[in-house]
Amino acid sequence: MPRQSMTHQFDLFSAPQRGKTAETPQWPELPEETRQALTVLIVRLFVDHANCGRVSQQKEAGYDA
Repeated sequence: MPRQSMTHQFDLFSAPQRGKTAETPQWPELPEETRQALTVLIVRLFVDHANCGRVSQQKEAGYDA
């Protein structure tokens, strides 16, 4: 017998006229622990993205030498 998931995944690609998708919770409605975890993840994403650009530039500069 298939097990039903207890979590809900948002459908990002559904047509808006369907009206069956769950509303995305607003930031203040999220638990404090969730907001802190998301903040850490978003900062890490920005830092990793910025570092990726630097690594690419360093690799390109290395080929010129």
